[in-house]
Amino acid sequence: MHKLRSIVHPQRIVSAHCDVPCGIYDPEQARIEAESCYRILEKYHASEDELFRQRCVVVKEARAEEVKRHIDVLWHDYFKPEHVASYPNLHDTCWRASKAASAVKQSTDVAAARTLLDLIDEIEAMWRGTGGLEKTRMNGRPA
Repeated sequence: MHKLRSIVHPQRIVSAHCDVPCGIYDPEQARIEAESCYRILEKYHASEDELFRQRCVVVKEARAEEVKRHIDVLWHDYFKPEHVASYPNLHDTCWRASKAASAVKQSTDVAAARTLLDLIDEIEAMWRGTGGLEKTRMNGRPA
């Protein structure tokens, strides 16, 4: 019975942004979703088709939620206390980026999407500065 219990209830539990703690982190995931929000908002404002505009809002909101998830993974799983020592504004920048993603979700303001992209650029600079590219991506990835 003890053997069966150890199989069913493992003693060690781990978690990561995916099902396996792969150690792969990259702000590019957040950036792609944020760029999608930006382009969707451009298309939203260029169209007079209400059905299309409604679809834009639904997709934009889903993409903005993904941005928040990717930022949170970087913030909570990749960045460490030693990174904060090098980048004292790290927490504030990640917090502002999450809030900016919420603003994109809540509005159809292209300027809000631009702000989000700018904050993701700041996060990427910190990620690169902490060795993110070399530490968390496989060899051969273009810079």
